[in-house]
Amino acid sequence: MSEKIDVQGPDPERPATVVRSTNVQFQSSFVSRDKRGKVLGSEFRGCTVWFTGLSGAGKTTVSFALESYLASRGIYCYTLDGDNVRHGLNKDLGFSAQDRTENIRRIGEVARLFADAGLVCLSSFISPFRQDRAQARRIHEQSGLPFIEVYMDTPLEECEQRDVKGLYKKARQGLIKGFTGIDSAYEAPLEADVVLKTAEKSVEECVAQVVEHLRKRGILPYSVVKTVRELFIPQDQLAAAIEESATLKRVHLTTLDLQWVQVLSEGWASPLSGFMREKDYLQCLHHNINTRQGSVNQSVPIVLPISGEDRERIAGENAVLLVHDEKPIAILRDPEVYAHRQEERMCRQWGTACRSHPYVKMMFKAGDWLLGGELEVLERVRWDDGLDSFRRTPNELLSEFSRRGADAVFAFQLRNPIHNGHALLMAETKTRLIARGYKKPVLLLHPLGGWTKADDVPLHVRIEQHKAILREGVLDVDTTVLAIFPSPMMYAGPTEVQWHAKARVACGAQFYIVGRDPAGMANTETGVDLYHADHGREVLKMAPGLPQLEIVPFKVAAYNVQEKRMTFFDPARKDDFEFISGTKMRRLARDGQEPPDGFMAPEAWKVLKAFYQSSHASKS
Repeated sequence: MSEKIDVQGPDPERPATVVRSTNVQFQSSFVSRDKRGKVLGSEFRGCTVWFTGLSGAGKTTVSFALESYLASRGIYCYTLDGDNVRHGLNKDLGFSAQDRTENIRRIGEVARLFADAGLVCLSSFISPFRQDRAQARRIHEQSGLPFIEVYMDTPLEECEQRDVKGLYKKARQGLIKGFTGIDSAYEAPLEADVVLKTAEKSVEECVAQVVEHLRKRGILPYSVVKTVRELFIPQDQLAAAIEESATLKRVHLTTLDLQWVQVLSEGWASPLSGFMREKDYLQCLHHNINTRQGSVNQSVPIVLPISGEDRERIAGENAVLLVHDEKPIAILRDPEVYAHRQEERMCRQWGTACRSHPYVKMMFKAGDWLLGGELEVLERVRWDDGLDSFRRTPNELLSEFSRRGADAVFAFQLRNPIHNGHALLMAETKTRLIARGYKKPVLLLHPLGGWTKADDVPLHVRIEQHKAILREGVLDVDTTVLAIFPSPMMYAGPTEVQWHAKARVACGAQFYIVGRDPAGMANTETGVDLYHADHGREVLKMAPGLPQLEIVPFKVAAYNVQEKRMTFFDPARKDDFEFISGTKMRRLARDGQEPPDGFMAPEAWKVLKAFYQSSHASKS
């Protein structure tokens, strides 16, 4: 049964009908909140963040900025904005006290539904009356959903100065009646969960304050607040750690292991806090993700192989000391040892049964057991090879991008010398970003600096060649940051490409340029390419746990024999182009010849030619 009651609606000439049903019963869903969270790829995070304050206080600006921040980090969210809602759901309501109460009642109910669906619902409404906001909080809390009231504590004078619509001016002239803050009261919260003083703080600072509150409430994971997790021991705890290290049993690291310690300690693999435990390893190997803090892409295992003798020697220890060439490097806490199933790893990580693959060969020579645990690193890893100044941590790069005023960072990962085709792609990416509205996109030129196979160009030669490229103005010095990425190269094709992309997120990259056959190589037994040349790019577009990264596809560049320069390849004019392979480039350099004009900057070619001639002479 139901009863119909006519009440005065927002239009005094038109009565509204409210239907009060008495024969309805609430129906519980069969889908639990835990299940909803898993469907969304994480734990349940449903809540409502309720922004309240005067018109012009910054509610919409901050809520949309927060929405963008959360969405870019894989958090499902949606903003309900006051003006937008009045275009649809509440377009039948005016601004009388009764209509304002009904406006907030409806929004409170809608926000509760969004939160119950697992979204972080951001509600941006003046909501001037405490009683109405209390009712919105009450219906959330009755449903077991967090409700966070955010008060935009902005002085009226500041709001009037920001008034781009001219509403305050009209209200003071009497052209608008019942305007909040002028002739209608705004009841400020007495105990808001978060207070934002928007006249004193930037939008970014306001967003950070709300995010930190949500993290402390357990709604957001740590990785949303800090994407970089360094593992260095704080200075005030270092002396005690050094004293303790003298009492611990030792595990010796290879140079390859030390490179992975550097990767972990500087935060490139955040949120990992050390070498993978078995759960981390299995998630990585079979799902390409890590769920320590949300669902984060982690496609390659970062593990520490040890021997059976080491396993027996450290059994029962609460901590061990990792050393390299007898130098203490890090304390590994709460050790966990598990089987290193090399064949399974080879097939899952590399997708091959080729045991002569260079990294696979090293893997089989490493230990039959894996040691996992949290790392406390005594000091930053240094190599003293004259290149340490280029080895910038994610936090250092974030600071550098901020210093340069970058509003977009696009990363280019490479392990080979740069020719003008590469430079063309990087320049075009910058142009495209500017066309999209970015004011100062900055390129992260990020050559891989860990282990590579013997026939690759050594790191010091590549860095000299890259420096020559910058000196000759092929790339813009003011908007290019040259730094070394410390990871070893695994030649694992599409699996490894995800790691290369994910690691750059830690240092602030929003765009990632991916080329043909990235991280690929030929089967060392058959000579056939292990991976399809385009699959790295395609897999990266679909990769889980990388919502904050936009993939920039690699256009094919070739030498245009008509224009005598590198241009993008046009299949319709294929006879006008020459593809200069790496083999041909190496032969030209080794024989002291010059490449076609416009293929590579002359100074950069000199560096490469000197290396190949020297290398050839030493082999002879």
